[in-house]
Amino acid sequence: MRIAATIFLTDRTPSPVRIARVLEERGFDGLYLPEHTHIPVSRDTDAPMGGDLPEQYGRTLDPFVALAQAAAVTERLRLGTGITLVAQHDPIGLAKQVATLDHLSGGRLTLGIGYGWNVEEAADHGVEWGTRRELVRDRMALMRALWAPKPEGYIGEFGSVRASMAHPKPAQPPRELADGTPLHGPRTLIGGTPGPKLFTHITEFTDGWIPIGGRGLSETLPALRTVWERAGRDPKTLHVIPYAVQPTPGKLSHYADLGIEEVVVQLPSAGEAEVLRVLDEFAQYL
Repeated sequence: MRIAATIFLTDRTPSPVRIARVLEERGFDGLYLPEHTHIPVSRDTDAPMGGDLPEQYGRTLDPFVALAQAAAVTERLRLGTGITLVAQHDPIGLAKQVATLDHLSGGRLTLGIGYGWNVEEAADHGVEWGTRRELVRDRMALMRALWAPKPEGYIGEFGSVRASMAHPKPAQPPRELADGTPLHGPRTLIGGTPGPKLFTHITEFTDGWIPIGGRGLSETLPALRTVWERAGRDPKTLHVIPYAVQPTPGKLSHYADLGIEEVVVQLPSAGEAEVLRVLDEFAQYL
C-alpha cells in the first residue's frame, strides 16, 4: 500500500522544502496540502470536526506555491491538493496553475477538489452556497477545455472561455469517459460526503474519491463502485484514497481487503521535532 501524508503547512511549521525532502528520503509516496484563503473571524459555520476551529486553518500556506517548492527539491514524491476549493478560484487562472505544476513536476500532481464547508469564506469569494456543487462541476469543465490539446471553447451555466492557446498542458495523458470523451488534466479526485450527487459527479468528471477519514467504506465503497460501473467507467480505473487518516495496522489491513492501494495519513501541524516524531511512528506502515 502506498502511503502519502498531508499536513497543514503554515508560517509556524517546517517549510515545504524540508517536509518534502524528509518524506521522499523516508520512502513516503506523496505530499498533499489543504487550502483555505482566509477564515472569517465572525462566522456561523460550525467547524467540520466540531468544537473550536484549530488555528492552522487560518494560517495555511497556499498549496500551489508550497507544492511548487516541494516539486523543485524532489524527484519521486507525488504532489496533491487536499482539497482545492474550486468554487473560490477563477477557473482560467486555476487551470494555468494546475497545468504548470503538473508540467514542471513531470506529471506528479493529483488534483484533489471539493465543494467547501465554510459558508463565510466562500461568500467572500462571491460563491452562492446553494449552487456551489454545480459551480464546481461547471468550472472543471471549463478547465478541461483549456487543458485540451487543441483550442477548445466552453460555454457553461456559470462561465465560458473562448477557444484559446493555453500552455503548458498537463503532463498526464487523458483518460476516457464511457462515451469516449477524453478526460484531460491531472488525476482528479473529489472529497465529500457520500451520496448520489457526489457519486454522480465522481463518475462524470473525475478519477475517484478522497473520503476524509475513511470511515464507513465497507458500505459506501460498493455503492460507489456500482454507480461507477453503471456509468460505463472501467472498474479498474476507479481511485479511492482515504484521506487524513490516523493509521493503525487493523485499519490499513481493512483498507487493503477493500482493494484500496493508497492512503494519505495525517501529520500534525506542529514544529519539526513533533512532525519527525510522528513520521518515525508512521514509518512502520511503509
